[in-house]
Amino acid sequence: MIDLPFIRRAEALVAAGRPATPAAVDAGSGTAARLPLAGIRVLDLSAYIAGPYGCTQLADMGAEVIKVEPPVGDNLRKYPSTLEAESRAFLGVNRSKHGIVIDLKQQEGRDVLLKLVDTADVLVHNFRPGVPERLGIGYEQLRSRRPQLVYCAVTGYGESGPMKDNAGYDQVLQTFTGICAMQGPQGGEPQIVYGSVVDYYAAALVASGVNAALFERSRTGRGQYVGVSLLRSALAMQSARLIKAESEPLDIGRDMRSGGITGIHPAREGYIYLSANTPHFWATLCERVGLPELATDQRYDSVRKRAEHASVLVPKLRAALAARTAREWEQVFGSDVPCSAARQLEEMFDHPQVLAENMMADMQHPAAGSYRGFTEAVRFGDAPAPKPFAAPALGQHSDQILAANGYSAEEIARLRALDVIR
Repeated sequence: MIDLPFIRRAEALVAAGRPATPAAVDAGSGTAARLPLAGIRVLDLSAYIAGPYGCTQLADMGAEVIKVEPPVGDNLRKYPSTLEAESRAFLGVNRSKHGIVIDLKQQEGRDVLLKLVDTADVLVHNFRPGVPERLGIGYEQLRSRRPQLVYCAVTGYGESGPMKDNAGYDQVLQTFTGICAMQGPQGGEPQIVYGSVVDYYAAALVASGVNAALFERSRTGRGQYVGVSLLRSALAMQSARLIKAESEPLDIGRDMRSGGITGIHPAREGYIYLSANTPHFWATLCERVGLPELATDQRYDSVRKRAEHASVLVPKLRAALAARTAREWEQVFGSDVPCSAARQLEEMFDHPQVLAENMMADMQHPAAGSYRGFTEAVRFGDAPAPKPFAAPALGQHSDQILAANGYSAEEIARLRALDVIR
């Protein structure tokens, strides 16, 4: 059974005839009260990755996050997974939230959401432009109801312009903004960067944007609109390339890869990534692989020169690396040359460094059972790490959330009979 301390405190307040405001519910919450966002209530209406994981980061900072899903659930639940009971992706993206199902296509469902808004500090969604207004939950509509609400909308292409109504997804925006062309070989086939990198960076922008708006609210008492788009995320990730001097042509090389030495190389067994961009690391690398003469050769004494002479240097380096395995070279280089043997993700579950940093936690899901997952993306020195818990099953906490917001058992049963909630 998932521990639901905030719900229990809220229920106790309601039973005592006291309002279950975020501040009141947070009182007596122990370690959570010491986290930066303790007492902040977030309504997460978003789906997929960008919005939901942004809200998970807010939960890591101490916020109470309520995930609001339609009757069919977040589509991420239906993504391919070798877990039968629940999508692995959904579990990883939506931890530390409490879940409620509300049918916003029904007026009574919208009324339920509006009642939740009345005690919320933040609302996050990723509806396409125009949809929130049709549902009666657009920014202007909610601002008049709750002026202190921080309202964050995650879109594909932004709120204006000829593409504002287009559906946006991570790999669509990668392809649109040149990430795929840059990832592939020059003049060759574009390549996707797997891992939903645009989504996850957008999630970080959601968390930082919401935090900035909450900080401003602490000074003015007013909430505001926060706009995050996948287009902004994809371009922000390429800020170092997205520079055009007035005097230069548009079609010019923008690849920042060092080339040659810095990169992944085969060893006797496995592959190892090496970074030798500074004079010290370059000299140490040459010495450790048995090629000290390269370090003192003026033809190779800068990153640019080494990239220009890659056809000469790389064969020499790889011949030397063939003497040991990638893991052995890690030991040889130690901390003196930035490097890593290529590993599988699964090794991170028990890697000593990951465990030392408390990045893995055990969680219990009502359908998927016990599992381990990542936690604590940001550490706060003055507060113990929040205790993470599993992503919610569909509608898992509907009754508790509604009860904590003043609904009687009879009212909840009636809403369920009407399929307004589940």
